[in-house]
Amino acid sequence: MPEYLTPGVYVEEFDSGSVPLEGASTSTAGFIGLAERGPSKGMPELVTGFHDFRRIYGSYLSKTKWEEFRFLSYAVENFFLNGGSRAYIMRVVPEDAVSAANFDTKLDDASLPQQLLVEAKNEGIWGNQIQIVVRPDSKAKSAVAEVVDAAAKKYRLKNSSGFNAGDVVLFDGGDSENPMTILSVQDDVVELSQALPDNAPDLELPPTRVLKTCEFSITVRYGDEVELYEQVSLNREATNHVDKLLAKSNLIFVKDNFATQDPATPLHPYSVVSDGKDAKEKDTSFAISLTGGSDGSYASIKADPKRFTGVDDADPAKRTGLQAFLNNEVVSIMAVPGVTDKNVQVDLVAHCEKTRSRVAILDVPLELVKPDDILTKHRDLFDTSFAAMYGPWLQVFDPLDKRNIFIPPSGSVAGIFARSDNTRGVSKAPANEVVRGCTGLSTYYNNGAQDILNPKGVNLIRSFPGQGIRVWGARTLSSNGLWKYVNVRRLFIFVEESIRNGTNWIVFEPNDEPLWARVQRTIDVFLTGVWRSGALMGASPAEAYYIKIGRSTMTQDDIDNGRLICEIGIAPVKPAEFVIFRFTQKTGDAQ
Repeated sequence: MPEYLTPGVYVEEFDSGSVPLEGASTSTAGFIGLAERGPSKGMPELVTGFHDFRRIYGSYLSKTKWEEFRFLSYAVENFFLNGGSRAYIMRVVPEDAVSAANFDTKLDDASLPQQLLVEAKNEGIWGNQIQIVVRPDSKAKSAVAEVVDAAAKKYRLKNSSGFNAGDVVLFDGGDSENPMTILSVQDDVVELSQALPDNAPDLELPPTRVLKTCEFSITVRYGDEVELYEQVSLNREATNHVDKLLAKSNLIFVKDNFATQDPATPLHPYSVVSDGKDAKEKDTSFAISLTGGSDGSYASIKADPKRFTGVDDADPAKRTGLQAFLNNEVVSIMAVPGVTDKNVQVDLVAHCEKTRSRVAILDVPLELVKPDDILTKHRDLFDTSFAAMYGPWLQVFDPLDKRNIFIPPSGSVAGIFARSDNTRGVSKAPANEVVRGCTGLSTYYNNGAQDILNPKGVNLIRSFPGQGIRVWGARTLSSNGLWKYVNVRRLFIFVEESIRNGTNWIVFEPNDEPLWARVQRTIDVFLTGVWRSGALMGASPAEAYYIKIGRSTMTQDDIDNGRLICEIGIAPVKPAEFVIFRFTQKTGDAQ
């Protein structure tokens, strides 16, 4: 309680009403797969359009090299084409993939050569095409105002801004052309490793004799992507040291592996980096070539499908594959496009069941056509409400091969999930929706085939005359009738995540009746909004949901152990999967 010591009027604020709850995102997708380039460790990268994907992860992959593992780019493209707006991407690379570099050993190898070590930011043959050009540069220059102490080699500059201890400098305009080192800088007084000529001071405007720093610039180019780093230094204590400046590069890693120079006889940093080239040469430049980059092999990734599952690590920056999504709380739809290996899909489903905040979209294998084969060889592996299976594959035009190809449906279906969420809400079954960008199907199924597959939870994509190609199923892979519809599972995920995210303020509040009443009001306001949107059954909120909190849900032991327990029941709407009109003859009555 506040203290009241001086008589007067005091104004206080306190919270007593409900706290607004914001609905959780349900339309953000997560994709895992092979790509031309891009990071393969750490947190997944957000892309908001296919142009974003191409900037970070490159273009399409060749069928002749990668076969069923090449579909990530096609899936992401069709995700956005079908209505998706946000996706997180995690690239997978074969074990034998290598980053291009200008050295032959690993970046952390103790036997690295004395040079500027450059390595492509990530694995792939793309790194061999990176062009790096180094040129002489200077960040600061100043005339010498006076000699402070010739014996101690101390000089006062007109302006010492940009001059740092450890920098290599040149005196331009005198007889001396040897680089020297700044030993200290205080105010405008610099102490040098070598003495300047007697005529060093120059008070003319403009001066003809100046002391200038020695740096270099680095231009990094890959395709249309260009990075320019100016005034780069080899002074390890300076903020413009090469390791620090190029740490923000999207294309390369750089490590200064040169031995520390003797301050008495330093070399121009450009000469050091360029293997002895003279920095005074006109239009001088030095190219650094990267070689040895490799995408890895199809055989390697085929033999090790667990690369898609990835490696969990205490350090999120070292996680790979599916494990990289463990700390991502935004993604609600997951897919590994085109990869129908049983181990990968089982791990994907297990991941979604563990997080309980997302559903997996599984592709039916392209080679499985007969309904019995689909069920016995693939579908029967799963029993979960956190996954849905779709087939057949979609025919689209391939810009790489300039012909029609078949791609897995998971990317397009994820986009349809997002489109349906944004236009109708998560409670609407994402079915009877047109598949955009699709010109055909790998297999055309009829009602007879769907009679077999639909009750088992295999959602077919079918072509209807005059209605285009549509998703014609909305079932999960669960044998539990309560959870057989995709929209029911996703509605519960939406409600659960929204309440979980929006009630963090409750933690450590006094666990008593005022708190219980406030929690009930908060959740009641939110669920009323969900009911008004049409997501819940019932003619009134009382019919659509209930909220129990208090002595009926908590014992004294629960309260003593810091547990607040709230029970919530909701009545989700179910899709009209079977529309039945019953007709009979009506006998005309006599007039």
